[in-house]
Amino acid sequence: MGIIQRQSITGFIYTGLGVLLGFVVTGLMQPKIFQTDEIGLLRVIISYASIMSTFALLGFSVVSVKVFPTFRDKKSKHHGFFGLAILLGIFGFVLASLIYVSFQHLILKKGIEESPLFTQFFYLVIPLTFFLTLYSVIDTYFRILYQAVIGIVYRDIIQRILVFTVFVLFYFNYINFTENVYFYVLAYSLPAVFMLISLLRRYEYGIIPDFKFLTKPLLKEIGHIGLFGIFSSFSGILVINIDILMLNHMQGLSQTGIYTITFFFGALVLVPSRSLVKISSVIIADAFKRNDLKEIESIYKKSSINLGIIGMLILLGLWGNLDNIFKVIGEEFLPGMWVIILIGSANLIDMLLGISNQIFFNSKYYTISAYLSFFFMVLLVLTNLIMIPMYGIIGAAIASLSSKLIYNLIKYVYLYKKFGFQPFTKKTLLLMVLGFLTISVFHFLPHWQNYLIDLAIRSILITVFFSIGVLILNLSEDVNAWVLKMKNLIVTKLSK
Repeated sequence: MGIIQRQSITGFIYTGLGVLLGFVVTGLMQPKIFQTDEIGLLRVIISYASIMSTFALLGFSVVSVKVFPTFRDKKSKHHGFFGLAILLGIFGFVLASLIYVSFQHLILKKGIEESPLFTQFFYLVIPLTFFLTLYSVIDTYFRILYQAVIGIVYRDIIQRILVFTVFVLFYFNYINFTENVYFYVLAYSLPAVFMLISLLRRYEYGIIPDFKFLTKPLLKEIGHIGLFGIFSSFSGILVINIDILMLNHMQGLSQTGIYTITFFFGALVLVPSRSLVKISSVIIADAFKRNDLKEIESIYKKSSINLGIIGMLILLGLWGNLDNIFKVIGEEFLPGMWVIILIGSANLIDMLLGISNQIFFNSKYYTISAYLSFFFMVLLVLTNLIMIPMYGIIGAAIASLSSKLIYNLIKYVYLYKKFGFQPFTKKTLLLMVLGFLTISVFHFLPHWQNYLIDLAIRSILITVFFSIGVLILNLSEDVNAWVLKMKNLIVTKLSK
């Protein structure tokens, strides 16, 4: 757990800074300086590029984590594994671009009527796809070298600073909206370039794959894992973006823009898991290679309660400040109020399941994981088709919550039956009770007239009340140990 703790804590700090920047950029700036359809356009461009870049990887992100222990050898620069990843990434990018262009008519068929702005920037998705693919290849390589934090810094910090700069230029009329879109895409593209420079300067890599090392059995294993990797990773990214794309086609860019902003707040619940997921996947792959199931179960349990505590606190903060949030972003986004709660609750379910996905991906049952991901994708499409016409953007959020609940329940039962892993304990139930008690208490807290003061006081009180409950109930050994360590450190400093 040493590597996981160090990388997770460091990653959480950078992720926290990224969240703050993300809040400024998405939560404050976008609602104030863009129309809802313009916000929708920016999100749709990112969604299409994200889906294409994930497909372009051809499942190699899954292959990298699962197969790299076989390649790991500093002397040979890991047998040119990085070069192999780059070659496949380029091939996948070309293939994805051809498919995207081939489906242009289908993609824009409804978009011309509902989303004319996207028609104008249709081809801009292709270069963005290239850089997102490059970023993913390098980020995965850093992860398997136990350097997960680097990708977080460039994506969550540097990228958002660049986007912030672009929005400031637009706000002060130095650039028009069309130029803003191009610079926005550039801001999303540059982290890949920075990552590449960082890799070439400091870390071991091999540009030319060691083809002698690629024996037929190894190639067969890579191909088999890659096939299901495409299945699972593509389904996974489609799951994240399917509601955005379906809303765009069924409700138009304006409603998509409202959903984008309110979805962002609900998605904050899931943010703290990023650093843990990145590094834990590699650790679990190595543990499976050693057949160390006890370590995997230990990580599983700890990730569930620790991420559950953090996710619950964020959800409580959002729920307790709903009125203040819409005073900040504007009343035109009020139709998406319940999107925040529903998406936040859906993501809390993910947090409570901890690193279950990483266990699936790295076990011998990774093919089942791919099938489950596909099932989840189909379930989301069906529920969105039903719910969006009935309830609009709230329907999309309901579809996400119900689909995640069913998907995670199946995943939980399957892991329990195959491995006997049980992430939940009575402390999980106590966490739920504490969360319910916290929101019930602060529901009756009177509001201050100034919403900024109210937001600050309410957030502090919720945090203090919930945190004291976590410590008293001893919900997490890690949290209590960290608090004790900080206490001793402060006492030592004061006694000098």
